[in-house]
Amino acid sequence: MKKSKDDKMLLLKDHVTASNIKVGDYTYYGTDGQKDVVFDRDNVLYNFPGHGDLIIGKFTSIANGVEIIMGAANHPIQSFSTYIFGEYSEEWLHKQGMTKKDMPDKGDTIIGNDVWIGRQAMIMPGVTIGNGAIIGARSLVTKDVPPYAIVGGNPAKVIRYRFDEETINFLEDLKWWDFSPEQLEEAIPYLSTLDLKTVKEKLLAIKG
Repeated sequence: MKKSKDDKMLLLKDHVTASNIKVGDYTYYGTDGQKDVVFDRDNVLYNFPGHGDLIIGKFTSIANGVEIIMGAANHPIQSFSTYIFGEYSEEWLHKQGMTKKDMPDKGDTIIGNDVWIGRQAMIMPGVTIGNGAIIGARSLVTKDVPPYAIVGGNPAKVIRYRFDEETINFLEDLKWWDFSPEQLEEAIPYLSTLDLKTVKEKLLAIKG
């Protein structure tokens, strides 16, 4: 995997150390020149064992200040009080009426391939963001985001889709992010052109 020529792009695959965070090739975090960034600590919050994995695909762009909330950020909402009595006091731990097993399990948080997450967006636990989606700056993502959707707001809602349904299906089947290094080198001119109509056959030929 090639290294970035920009020191403000922190490639996360070689940076994260938490065993439940899996990141694909070329996915980066924009540091804005900030030194000593620890993505696991500063951007992935409430990440404790047994509360789901964070899976991020390839070629995803994560802007500075993005926060990903993991499943341990949870309080009981079915009972009269949301207070976590057992976490405060060992004595209260044996008095409270529910255990950690009674807490809602949000599952894994999944961010697809070629996703662009804008500055200071917040991703809530258990959300799946589809391939090619764009998350607007300072958006609060509380629900799944379809592939190639542009979402924004609090809570984030679909503003529009980047392409028509036929093109989205084409890209989902193409899976260019899984190309070999040689295929990728050949495909880059076609992946970055604005002339979308003429390149589909060329990309299919590269895929083989």
